[in-house]
Amino acid sequence: MLVANGVNASLDVPTLSFAAICIAAMLGLFLIFAWLQQRSVRAFAWWGSAYLIGASSMALWSAPAHLFRLPPAIPAALIFIACGMMWNGVRLFHGRRLLPLANFAGALVWLIASALPLFSAHSMARLAFGSLVVAAYTFAIAFELGRERRQSLYSKTAAIVVPCLHAGIFLLPLTMRAFLPHVLAAGWLTVFAMESMIYAVGTAFIMLLMVKDHHVHIYRSAASTDHLTGLLNRRAFQEGALSLSTHLSRGREPLSLMMFDLDRFKSINDRFGHAVGDEVLRAFAQVIRSSMRANDIVGRLGGEEFAAIVPANLETAVRIAERSRAFFQEAGVVIAGHAIGATVSIGVASAPAPLADLDALIARADAALYRAKNGGRNRVQTTDAELAGEAARREVEAAEPTRDAQHDLQLAAVA
Repeated sequence: MLVANGVNASLDVPTLSFAAICIAAMLGLFLIFAWLQQRSVRAFAWWGSAYLIGASSMALWSAPAHLFRLPPAIPAALIFIACGMMWNGVRLFHGRRLLPLANFAGALVWLIASALPLFSAHSMARLAFGSLVVAAYTFAIAFELGRERRQSLYSKTAAIVVPCLHAGIFLLPLTMRAFLPHVLAAGWLTVFAMESMIYAVGTAFIMLLMVKDHHVHIYRSAASTDHLTGLLNRRAFQEGALSLSTHLSRGREPLSLMMFDLDRFKSINDRFGHAVGDEVLRAFAQVIRSSMRANDIVGRLGGEEFAAIVPANLETAVRIAERSRAFFQEAGVVIAGHAIGATVSIGVASAPAPLADLDALIARADAALYRAKNGGRNRVQTTDAELAGEAARREVEAAEPTRDAQHDLQLAAVA
């Protein structure tokens, strides 16, 4: 009960239910309209349909019995379908496959259980089952939102907290029934109706944050990604290389740079056309992407020239480069239905972190690439200085056990 100017104003369930129906219906229409404006975001259609189905369910639930003579299990089944559509909409928005069976699983189990005499005779059993089904869907929504890494911290926190609070509200009647049965009878429906309105608005707010983050990610990707291959462009590659160098400097770890150049690429364009040449570039980008590790940074510097920087010493980097060369030699035999026989030459250079001069490291790797081109192409090369330094390092490592053994013998002789 509310008191305003000495007049009692009843906060009754029918009024709250009507308000919740109107809010859900308006949000559903708003999301459908948003989908019509942005057809690429198909999740809008799923979310809008879910809101409209939920509004229809609440309307059937609240309608007088003489207007609609539907089985009492139908409105609840529609609510479960709406929850499943919200969950599938989140999966679709983040590029995951739809799960239609799971979408209707809660409603199907509910309808089957409602036909059982034991279930239909106990209101507490229906309440418990319905609460658990909705809570399961909302926790699933929170899980899908929580494992998306591209969201901002603010929207990700809201996306997890709001569904979990909603699931908690649905599980609350089970606890209240056990410990505070009189409160459940007196005020739970009012609390539930108010919470449903708050959740509907909060969920729509989360969706807007998700779409905003999605567009921000697209703009950032467009600014840092080569449109043809999907790899980093030159500027983004340099920024990533410096960031990796700073990270590795804490442990004094080495890093290595690989320069890639597709062999006789101009001839490929002349013989097969630029469209096939673009397919060759995409094929190489796919090969190099699959050949690298998760923390390696790969970019297209321009034309047929690519680069990769890896947290590894020269020997490991040469193995990675050789693996990439061999994979592309196999993949380049036939591309886009043409017998091309594309290959790649690779130059490798190494330096300790942090990098004092990235351009100097690129120049050294470029010199090694020049040696690979002059040496017959389709091979991996380092500079002479790199080879000499690596050989010296190996000699030192091989000599250390011998020196240690001699030192032990001298100590034994003295003893």
